[in-house]
Amino acid sequence: MEKKIYMTAGYNTISLGTGRKEFNPSKPRPGLEHYMNEAGSKVLAKIGGADSVDETVIGNFMASRFNNQAHLGAFAPFIDQGLSGKPSTRVEGACASGGLALLTGIKSVLSGSAEVVLALGVEVQNSVKAIYGADILAGAGWAADRKAGHAFFFPGQFSDRAGVYFERYGREQTRKSFARWYRNAIENARLCETAQEYHNTVADLEGLAMTEPNGKYFVDHLNLYDCSKVSDGASAIAIVSAEGLRRIGIPVGDAVEITGFGHAVGNITLKPADPAEMTTGKLAAAKAMKMAGISIGLVGTVETHDCFTIAGILGVEALGLAKQGEGPDYVMDGQTSRFGEVPFNTTGGLIGWGHPTGATGVHMAVTLWEQLTGRAGAAQIGIRQSKPYGLSLNMGGDDKTLVSIVYKRGE
Repeated sequence: MEKKIYMTAGYNTISLGTGRKEFNPSKPRPGLEHYMNEAGSKVLAKIGGADSVDETVIGNFMASRFNNQAHLGAFAPFIDQGLSGKPSTRVEGACASGGLALLTGIKSVLSGSAEVVLALGVEVQNSVKAIYGADILAGAGWAADRKAGHAFFFPGQFSDRAGVYFERYGREQTRKSFARWYRNAIENARLCETAQEYHNTVADLEGLAMTEPNGKYFVDHLNLYDCSKVSDGASAIAIVSAEGLRRIGIPVGDAVEITGFGHAVGNITLKPADPAEMTTGKLAAAKAMKMAGISIGLVGTVETHDCFTIAGILGVEALGLAKQGEGPDYVMDGQTSRFGEVPFNTTGGLIGWGHPTGATGVHMAVTLWEQLTGRAGAAQIGIRQSKPYGLSLNMGGDDKTLVSIVYKRGE
């Protein structure tokens, strides 16, 4: 990195959807502009207001279909009139849209065109019924595959991955690891007041998650608990230079330094070369760690893209924490729990906190900023001096667009 880049002053709205007590599908709910305004204005209040900001970047996947609204960059002045006349851009990369918003802001600060960037991710998906939403979300895949694909397109894609994994490495232990992943996600979400599963009171989480998949009702190799939910929400964070930190009056210890990032894409028109491996994710994470000059052994906490439990297992392996086929054992040994060797998804991840698609990558950054600076409240884990780094892995489509970022508390 040619200059130091920091993130600070993050904020998450509630991830709203089934499971939250406030959610009622038959009643009007907040729209896109509400979520953008809440997340953006909360960050602005922490950094001295809109006058401090040089540029805004908004990550979003499918507002043009979920909400009949495009041109989201022009909502920046709606957040605060002080952003009027300043650059604002909307970026899209399916479920990695939030990660791309972060990268866009990082590159603006690196280039010197901005010292302070407001990065925001947003999605409102509960505007349509789930089956129609599945069709909209299928836009993250190759359109030519849609007709031949499952009605629930992406659950079908990741069910196919799970089926190959079962056949190659064994079904029993892998299914148990899916259930353990779900349990960890919900237990972590119960510690985060903004999480979609914060109100979950199920006693036997692993037992519930061991419900046998039924291909006649859903997909062949995954059940509903293996899947992230439909979510509405937004997350925002400030991306700043050292000069930007001074401008907004925030001490360096209250920020995280971005020490590396990786961005990789796969060919959207091709099926996975190996369904039992996340090849593009592996490449993006390797790029990020190489830039940061670290190995996975120095990473103390990870936010990975567990849109499905199988994606969580594949993420563990892509990061090099377990060999191919041994991810389930790593999870069952407790290594990804909040008390494990490398705590994953400490506020619940996509399965527990929620998955408002365009916001997910930014939510990961906010969570890691909170953890590394001791702001995570009841969800706080211990950050060991021997493992001072955090890492995020944000995925768009079926391992097609991947963004990985390495973080360390500022000093």
